Amino acid sequence: MVTTPLLHAAIDLMAVQVECEHLALPTGATVFEQGMQADAIYGIRRGIIELIGRDGEKLCYRPGELFCYQDIVWGVGRHDNTAIARTPVEILRLERLHFLNLLHNHPTLALLLIGQQHDRLREQRTSGTCCY
Repeated sequence: MVTTPLLHAAIDLMAVQVECEHLALPTGATVFEQGMQADAIYGIRRGIIELIGRDGEKLCYRPGELFCYQDIVWGVGRHDNTAIARTPVEILRLERLHFLNLLHNHPTLALLLIGQQHDRLREQRTSGTCCY
């Protein structure tokens, strides 16, 4: 998946929030595990994060992408996946309430996330990794 300048703009918008945490993690570090409380959204500034699902399915996220927003917006408050740094990473962490406020103040961010999800589904369909 190719990230767009607009998604990088979303990361930049997230980064300037006072409440945003900036984290640097080494290769192999666990960001969160499946079943843990989902209380924040993450954005990648540098590196690759791999999400591993219940059935072993894997999905990589790269710089400019946000991940796990599904868990905090539509989920039951728990992570559906385990997130592992596959390279050294710099990520941003913004708690749920602050993320929802950011969406409220910048509604175009929601459109960017829908576009990202659409690209992901298209990528999975093309590669044959998505079942209907």
